[in-house]
Amino acid sequence: MYTVLLAGGIGSGKSSVARELEALGCHRIDLDQLSREVLVAWSPTTRAVADAFGQDLLDPRTGELDRPLLAARAFRSAEQTALLESIELPAIRALLGERVERLAASEAAPAICLIEVPLLDRIDDLRALADEVVVVVCPMGERRRRAVARGMTAADFDARAARQPSDEWLRAHADTVIDNAGTPEQLRAAARAWYAERGMAHGS
Repeated sequence: MYTVLLAGGIGSGKSSVARELEALGCHRIDLDQLSREVLVAWSPTTRAVADAFGQDLLDPRTGELDRPLLAARAFRSAEQTALLESIELPAIRALLGERVERLAASEAAPAICLIEVPLLDRIDDLRALADEVVVVVCPMGERRRRAVARGMTAADFDARAARQPSDEWLRAHADTVIDNAGTPEQLRAAARAWYAERGMAHGS
């Protein structure tokens, strides 16, 4: 099984590439989804987050986490963000490892496993396990325009983008760069071209 990390900043088009590759046959694992899974009601990670950021984050009846309130607290400073990541990331890494190992060992293992990564710089230890790192880059102004068109405020975009690695950093740590400065169809074509080459090489 050929394992790929797919990364890109907010508004870069990373998820569009991931959806296209999934439609072509890649097995897709989204780390954002795994982060939601480790924070289900009453999980050990959810309890640890409440211990760190306030028990009022938990619904006392259901154990559900108030995610907007957590975001407001965790992202108000770099220190608070780092604290949340120190709690979440080990659980996410463990869950990811289990999923990939089980997938690779199954009789129906896919030729290509695509792991969609929001913050490549936070999972440095996982990069060595991947066969390839693919990043999607896009000019910051265009990323902001697209995010605002989807309903995000410019201030929220700027705050989120500031916590993410730059395109320059991503380029420096990538095996393959997909440039999304063009049209959506050009982006899909680039994804299809990547898949055609890897699919032929790995039997998908």
